[in-house]
Amino acid sequence: MSVIGRFPAGGPRGSWPAEELAAQLRRRGRQATVVMDLESDAFLVIERRHEEAAYSRAA
Repeated sequence: MSVIGRFPAGGPRGSWPAEELAAQLRRRGRQATVVMDLESDAFLVIERRHEEAAYSRAA
């Protein structure tokens, strides 16, 4: 897993900037998703490696 983007949770648009980036990346065929990092109070755009994504679908 790699972090592609980090957006503060207290921003005026909430998670939307992170969701928009993840959507752009998914349109390009990347496995991007948004998660909340409670410790840093930020929305993270992450990309799972191909084998991680396959494992989570099978579980």
